[in-house]
Amino acid sequence: MLRRSRSYEESVFLSPMSIHDQSKKSGLDMLRDPRYNKGTGFTREEREKYGLMGLLPDMVSTLEMQIQRIEGHIKSLPTDIEKYVYFSDLQERNESLFYRILMGNPEAYMPVVYTPTVGLACQTFGRIYRRPKGLFISARHRGKIADVLCNWPEEDVRWICVTDGERILGLGDLGAQGMGIPIGKLALYTACAGVPPQMTLPVVLDIGTNNEELLKDPFYIGLRERRLVGEEYESFIEEFVTAVEHIFPKCSIQWEDFANPNSGPILERYRNRISSFNDDIQGTAAVGVAGILAALRMKGESLAEQTFLFFGAGSAGTGIADLLCRVMQKDGIPLEEARKKCWLVDSKGLVVASREDLTETKRPFAHDAEPVGTLANAALFTKATALIGTSTIPKSFSFEVIEQMASNTDRPIIFPFSNPTSKSECSAEEAYTWTNGRAIFASGSPFQPVVLDGVTYYPGQGNNVYIFPGLCLAVYATMATTIPDQAFAVAARALAAMVSDEQFARGLIYPPMSNICAAAAVVANAVATFFFDEGLARVERPENIPAFLDGCAWKPEY
Repeated sequence: MLRRSRSYEESVFLSPMSIHDQSKKSGLDMLRDPRYNKGTGFTREEREKYGLMGLLPDMVSTLEMQIQRIEGHIKSLPTDIEKYVYFSDLQERNESLFYRILMGNPEAYMPVVYTPTVGLACQTFGRIYRRPKGLFISARHRGKIADVLCNWPEEDVRWICVTDGERILGLGDLGAQGMGIPIGKLALYTACAGVPPQMTLPVVLDIGTNNEELLKDPFYIGLRERRLVGEEYESFIEEFVTAVEHIFPKCSIQWEDFANPNSGPILERYRNRISSFNDDIQGTAAVGVAGILAALRMKGESLAEQTFLFFGAGSAGTGIADLLCRVMQKDGIPLEEARKKCWLVDSKGLVVASREDLTETKRPFAHDAEPVGTLANAALFTKATALIGTSTIPKSFSFEVIEQMASNTDRPIIFPFSNPTSKSECSAEEAYTWTNGRAIFASGSPFQPVVLDGVTYYPGQGNNVYIFPGLCLAVYATMATTIPDQAFAVAARALAAMVSDEQFARGLIYPPMSNICAAAAVVANAVATFFFDEGLARVERPENIPAFLDGCAWKPEY
């Protein structure tokens, strides 16, 4: 029997203690529940009260002592994938300790927990899999998806991050092993913005894989069948959304790493029916636009003076272009004029009006021009001042391309946004070296600082993590009915405004990753204010929105 869903009128911001009554747990149950396990952090009084005496070493540790011990062990591990596995185990053992460490040093540990290490984790997921942290909804579950959702122990899920595993980062079809992405994304919801972890649910829709290597891999954990397509695929997605609406009526959905032919249509089909967004389209767009706005502040130039060239015309590239045009329109540039400032290059060359093979998302940017075959020639023809890469083609920003960009403008904006690092269109060192340090650079994955002629350049990282955790806290706190594109434009402007003159002097166009929690708070405040202003919130507007958001945020404390 399906469990009864709570109504909106019954909705409260539940704390972990109101979901699980800690007094009913005892002994090994508490040690095996990551939400309540403190390990050696249990006091002597708690050990006696909960039947823990003898189950723990005699020492009573503070949270700070535990952090020192864990960090010492992490530093001793030789590879990032080993560190990833250790962090995964820690999350399964002690949730508060896991998040406290991640929040304490995001610059060091986020690349381990998420990009770029999560790409390798997904590729090897069948070998490093330990225990479930989410739901694997298989094609075998057709007609029973609501029952599968009921197997999740929480009754009040507010955020689901879901993938079908077909386009994991720039790595392609990894099937059910794409589960590493929703797990990692939702961990960052909590680590960066304080979205309560018990209210998040990672989901992979295991509808098969077309990856021949996985189908032959004895360690592959997913369905060993070809992917569902066409009406079967669409009906599966429909059943999933319907089940979510019924079982978790206050839940929002983040669509993640769906292939281009499906990502846009799914977003458009459901965005006004259930509060949802696609991070690859809208999150990438917001962080890309934020970087552009900050770079122009650094240059002292306006949007109207720029020409933008996008290498990669899929959902990410067109998403950035679309949002950028919305921002230009808001600044007084007519939409058609804004679109003329954006040029796309796909696998067949420059996107021009005479081509007959264009998708609906490319057509607004198909201008009257002669065909141009190469990226370098496109940079020459368009006189682009900014180059944004979402192609997942490594080294495609060649010396010839970047040299041409440096000829077009004194300070070219170079954004190789493809993930993971192995798919980046160029490295920070290449961009700075080939422009004699004039490039304004940001990449999707992190690069180390570059020393050139005695000057140190600090690469920016245009990571979606600057956007989605804060936005998702705002949605959770306000219970927003929908997430319009304008919310992402608001988030982009708020993030760009954070970058200080001191950070510009270091070459940064995003706040340092060490400030990610502060950035999430700024984004959350801006987006929540937008929801209240637009009448999209389902809770009463508070007098102090930042204090309200802080009160909704979960904190990793004993």
